[in-house]
Amino acid sequence: MRRTLVTAALAAVLVAGSGVPAWSAPEPAPRSATTGWSVEGEKLIWRSAAPVPIGAAVVEFWAGDRPLGRPVQTDLHTFALDKGAGAPVSTLSVRAGGRRLDISPPARRRAAAEVTVPPAQPANAVDPGVKGPYRTVRGGYERPGIALPRLPEKVEMLAEVVAPVGAPGKRPLALFLHGRHMWCHLPGSDDFFVEWPCANGTVPIPSQLGYLQAQELLASQGYITVSIAANGISAQDNAVDEYGADARSLLVRRHLSLWADWARDRAGAPEIVRSAPVPDMSKVFLMGHSRGGEGVNRAAIDSLSPPPGDPVPSRWTIRGLLHIGPTIFGQNPAPDVPSVTVLPGCDGDVADLQGQLFADATRGVGGGKALHSVLFVVGANHNFFNTEWTPGQSVAPSGDDFPFAEDTVCGPSAPTRLTAAQQQTVGATYIAAAARLFVAGDDRVRPLLDGSGRSAPSAGPARVLSHAVGGERVPVLLPDPAQTTGGGARICDQVSRDPAAACGTFRELIFGPHFATFRELYDETGRHAVRYDWTAAGTPGTVTLPAPARLGSSRELALRLAVPENSPATTVGVSVVDSAGRSTALGDVTVTGLPADLLGAPVWAQEVRVPRKGVRDVARLVLTPRTATGTAWLIDAWGWSPGTPQPRPVALPRVDIGGIVADEGDSGERTYQIPVDVGAGATGRMRLSVVQPDGVSSESWVVDVRPGQRRIDVPVTVRGDTLYRDWRERVEVLAKAERGLVIGDYVGGVDVRNDDPRPTLSVTPVADRVTEGAALSWRFTLSAPAEDDLWLFGFWAEPPAGGTELTSADVDPQWLRETFGLEPLPEVPLSAFLAMSLPFPAGQTTAEFSLPTVADGVAEPDEQVALWVYNADLPLVIGTVTD
Repeated sequence: MRRTLVTAALAAVLVAGSGVPAWSAPEPAPRSATTGWSVEGEKLIWRSAAPVPIGAAVVEFWAGDRPLGRPVQTDLHTFALDKGAGAPVSTLSVRAGGRRLDISPPARRRAAAEVTVPPAQPANAVDPGVKGPYRTVRGGYERPGIALPRLPEKVEMLAEVVAPVGAPGKRPLALFLHGRHMWCHLPGSDDFFVEWPCANGTVPIPSQLGYLQAQELLASQGYITVSIAANGISAQDNAVDEYGADARSLLVRRHLSLWADWARDRAGAPEIVRSAPVPDMSKVFLMGHSRGGEGVNRAAIDSLSPPPGDPVPSRWTIRGLLHIGPTIFGQNPAPDVPSVTVLPGCDGDVADLQGQLFADATRGVGGGKALHSVLFVVGANHNFFNTEWTPGQSVAPSGDDFPFAEDTVCGPSAPTRLTAAQQQTVGATYIAAAARLFVAGDDRVRPLLDGSGRSAPSAGPARVLSHAVGGERVPVLLPDPAQTTGGGARICDQVSRDPAAACGTFRELIFGPHFATFRELYDETGRHAVRYDWTAAGTPGTVTLPAPARLGSSRELALRLAVPENSPATTVGVSVVDSAGRSTALGDVTVTGLPADLLGAPVWAQEVRVPRKGVRDVARLVLTPRTATGTAWLIDAWGWSPGTPQPRPVALPRVDIGGIVADEGDSGERTYQIPVDVGAGATGRMRLSVVQPDGVSSESWVVDVRPGQRRIDVPVTVRGDTLYRDWRERVEVLAKAERGLVIGDYVGGVDVRNDDPRPTLSVTPVADRVTEGAALSWRFTLSAPAEDDLWLFGFWAEPPAGGTELTSADVDPQWLRETFGLEPLPEVPLSAFLAMSLPFPAGQTTAEFSLPTVADGVAEPDEQVALWVYNADLPLVIGTVTD
């Protein structure tokens, strides 16, 4: 891990818990902060040298492999955290969507010739990107802002409409929801502001205008399209546990409610609505970008299975969803509403491509007939699907979210990178494809979406790979520990910190969208794949099922198979053994690794198929590589047939988790029951997890919901003591549907208020006047032990007037290198760049700090150091070194 340096103005440590200092005192005049880490007042601060655009991914502070918490972004450079756990600055890191924000590009760089590019695919018979027969009309509407639960400020009701002219009868409605982007800017400048509502001459950024190309295309094909603004949610959602998914759902449904009113009575409708055809509210299609993807998914869930006391009754039917670069923090997709998820191959915001779970997490939950497609778009970034997030097109300053310009795959000049115009055309084309399949029922576009390996000519040179679950598929192999493996294949855990059990290395897991974590649940049971490593061609890897899987009327066997980034074409023979012991070779499949350079490509499974050849059932699957060495991951296997069945979504019983706030107490244990509310008539299965405040300890278990059961209590134990804890303790309870249920509020738990006073700090000189070559040292003492590690932090100040300051050349060079990664020359005063840190392990009340000096053989006056202990009620600590 690269060491992050701090200036003398910056404290070098994180106080236990959250950056809340353990000692309070009047502060001296503040010094100017530059970049790096500091502890200021009651917050841990990280400042970036370059602007960090506001995006969808959650920014997290980490200490080594331990998550500290999610800071608040106060401007484009500054992040502040008021909780966490003790750690020296050298272990701290900043991550978002799996990507480090606080480091330079990795040293590794590939030549373009070393990068693999997926082969071109044949054109589909029908191209949904072709403009339709209708002229279009465009206009906007605005209604008074609305109050949404958990958000202190009102949210705008603003939309841009593009509709067909002359289209007969009622027309389907397509609603677009943008994601989390910067919300206020000062016209004519590069300045952004984080206040909401926008103030002081700033105006909202019109992100809702960013999808006009897709709106125009759909409108020409006969759809009424409406793109809604959600800046008010983006400005407030990071303070909410689930990052605004329920607020976005309610905003979407408020707009749909308006359109349902206007479908019945157009007299009071805005002019653009009266200019459009009458909407057919039984044919609604939703598109969500970034956090908007999770928002429209939640709107689909809430429309079918309303939350308790829902103020917006559903008067519409959502036929399908399309998500672009989406978040899915809750990992609970709408199982019976068909969806397409676009994963941008160069996404620098939601870099872990967690939207993959919009397909994977539906398996076995609902009826299984809804098609859930995932598209991997080589060379697309996160932002450029929206013109208002694209330089040269936006009214406000914007940027490329991919961080490494020199990357040979995703840099702006890379041959595999799509231009903004190409990327927006890809977006419009596949939005139209999803609408045409799910709303219009045109099965001819399905091969673009379901792993059949077809391309849309309108998408130009873009390489768009697809796979899917659901539809006309029957499950054959979903990896499970009950299966037995052989020949280099093993069942692996998709989310695990145990190297022996995990599906891959940290790098493979963090960039593997199938392996995306559920919040801080870093050891999640119940999620598995097959990893297959081989060292010689012809070495079979086998997976034997506990009971044979019937193929029914399936035409082919489909596998979702991944290989490492930049792997050359990897060919594997596929054979099956049936229940009678007969072995049948079904054919060979070939998968090429996804292109990658600096950031890394995901372990993303491509769909491959082999003919069934009369096989009735599968008792064992055998994969035999034709290449000499390699690695592959099998995500699942299915019996496949063409066609798109009607999903017939039903209102599955709904589950919501509650939460409480409790005082810690001085002794004993208190057990609180966290309510998990279950809807009427529920039967099904879900997985509950409890994650402890350290972000590391967790437990998970499966719960079968019985008929008539309306509530499940999850016990959470809080231990009282008289020891100070520097941060508010939170125990999270998480829920994920596994069969027959949908989850609304997926996170709850206990917030524990610490009620113990902070210990005070004193200092005693051990050796504060030494000859050069000896070590200055002090003993610091707490008035009482603390429950967790605490860190003393401070920095070296200029000595009192008239004193000569110690420099980098006066201290032990090895200590300087090991502690700060610095060299003694060129010589600078200590106050120019050094900070100090000192740990108090949990339960310990004393700690000593030493500053080793060197004898330089030069006649000189006494030299001094002055240590200012940050935010502590202590005088300036002075040390003197004599010649």
